[in-house]
Amino acid sequence: MSLLRRRKAPENEIQSDVEPKLDAVEDDKKTKKKNVKSGKKKKWSCIDNCCWFVGCICCVWWILLFLYNAMPASFPQYVTEAITGPLPDPPGIKLQKEGLKAKHPVVFIPGIVTCGLELWEGHQCAEGLFRKRLWGGTFGEVYKRPLCWVNHMTLDNETGMDPPGIRVRPVSGLVAADYFAPGYFVWAVLIANLARIGYEEKTMYMAAYDWRLAFQNTEVRDQTLSRIKSNIELMVATSGKKAVIVPHSMGVVYFLHFMKWVEAPAPVGGGGGPDWCAKHIKAVMNIGGPLLGVPKSIAGLFSAEARDIAVARALAPGVLDTDIFHFQTLEHIMKMSRTWDATMSMIPRGGDTIWGGLDWSPEEGYSPCKSKSRDDGSQSSGHPENHTTDSKEKYYSYGRMMSFGKDAAEAHPSDLKRIDFRDAVKGSNVANNTCDVWNEYQDMGVSGTKAVEEYKVYTAGEIVDLLNFVAPKMMARGNAHFSYGIADDLDDPKYSHYKYWSNPLETKLPDAPDMEIYSMYGVGIETERAYVYKRIPTAGCNIPFQIDTSADDNDEGSCLKAGVYTVDGDETVPALSAGFMCAKGWRGRTRFNPSGIKTYIREYFHAPPANLLEGRGTQSGAHVDIMGNFALIEDIMRVAAGGTSENLGGDQVYSDIFTWSEKINLRL
Repeated sequence: MSLLRRRKAPENEIQSDVEPKLDAVEDDKKTKKKNVKSGKKKKWSCIDNCCWFVGCICCVWWILLFLYNAMPASFPQYVTEAITGPLPDPPGIKLQKEGLKAKHPVVFIPGIVTCGLELWEGHQCAEGLFRKRLWGGTFGEVYKRPLCWVNHMTLDNETGMDPPGIRVRPVSGLVAADYFAPGYFVWAVLIANLARIGYEEKTMYMAAYDWRLAFQNTEVRDQTLSRIKSNIELMVATSGKKAVIVPHSMGVVYFLHFMKWVEAPAPVGGGGGPDWCAKHIKAVMNIGGPLLGVPKSIAGLFSAEARDIAVARALAPGVLDTDIFHFQTLEHIMKMSRTWDATMSMIPRGGDTIWGGLDWSPEEGYSPCKSKSRDDGSQSSGHPENHTTDSKEKYYSYGRMMSFGKDAAEAHPSDLKRIDFRDAVKGSNVANNTCDVWNEYQDMGVSGTKAVEEYKVYTAGEIVDLLNFVAPKMMARGNAHFSYGIADDLDDPKYSHYKYWSNPLETKLPDAPDMEIYSMYGVGIETERAYVYKRIPTAGCNIPFQIDTSADDNDEGSCLKAGVYTVDGDETVPALSAGFMCAKGWRGRTRFNPSGIKTYIREYFHAPPANLLEGRGTQSGAHVDIMGNFALIEDIMRVAAGGTSENLGGDQVYSDIFTWSEKINLRL
């Protein structure tokens, strides 16, 4: 009996422990029923909302991805044709039907940022990234390890070359720049169309280079210029035909540097002799070339901005300047990009003579709402009619490339009270020793930044002085590799220095009278030309200058929007920069073109895609999207297949480039 009592005792204890728990569960159930009856719901936390949001996004993404992969390849074309009518044949198919065949080898020269870069040596944080793309492709490392990525993409601030322990090199082959990112083509469409008429990798060459380096340093570090020379010589020798060179964007001025380098004596030059270009090059077909520079580069170097970034900053004040997760976005971008010496090759050249001054500019009177459209037709040759607005209408002096305040941008020159900044004493900044991201503004102090503001207005001739004042270390490297003036005497021995080779106003074209040069670029898009700035008095560790997005003009024909004055161009390069040299500077026998190389202008008026299924369109004039423009591709293919300017119809002009060029008083 005692044994049975001992056995029952634990059972009674267990039962006594379980009963309160069961009662608690029943109470919870009753409470929930009461809440349901009374209409009360459980409150969701922020984490619940985020999880549901992410889950919905993932589900929609996977459903769309499944439908896309299940969709027949011809479906987008079928829908597009149902909406817009039958699509024209791609240039490759069209010219194949005409019987055109591959004839001249083709060399592609990519522009800035469009060529992939991969890691060959790095720090501990880059473990596992050997020969993985740091630039181009998916950009996965940007959001996985952003600070590590920035450190590896940044060059040495003193030498402009590799920092210790880091080697980032350009990807080689056609894949280096066929796509910038998955689905975002650069050269891929042109390459595919050339393949239709018989081209292959042995007759096409992508001259990939590290677009961060100063042009001469690409030869010093990687022997890139020598590789381009050797590949062109090989292709010409094996095909028996001269090469057609197709540079894009900054690649245009890079190849201009190459043409001087290849003929210059070794060791500074390639030692090819004065007739190398005449023997090896049939035509140079420049696409969107910033031959006279890009105003957009000033905003990038001065405040790490452009119009899009300035607008985004205005919509979300403080986001780009806040130290989010210890990562000050614009400050890191400025620190990194100011070590890329090649960006200084695009600072506007020619000063006030080319770009205008306080009271004039070549594009004076331009109105975006009255610019000539493609439906108006184009001028095939000679000088087209003047389509600039009547002088009685309001106009803007684009020569004021940078102004502090809208009032300064529009004031009469006699009303401007300017205090010279060049001799200003730079103060000290208390934040100099506490900022995580160093830039040269922290060495200027409040008095230095105030002196910049008090000068009010900067023309193209004063921009270089401004950059020398605010970023002396950067410009010390830039001034060693680039020049921005106009030569008085091109026979002066000083112009044999490589710093002048990429400036078309301080160098001669090669002695190659049978060669042709084309300027091919888009028009019909508002393109950045001048800026209205403001100073931030309490910038601290942040950049002390910003584009003033509140500066706007409500006039119908206004060119001022969100602090940016715009002109005609391809959204990046103004038509004046892309077209002037072929319209006037090189046209006929001039001191810049002593052998009389024939030059032509081919403009492509921008037409956006009719619907989303057209992607980036086949008639785009935008700076990069023009690489998929069927008309441009056809022009290139005809020349590569043996055609000349006669087959293309000579000049094709929609803008006022000839009128603007005539306003520029340049000694030829």
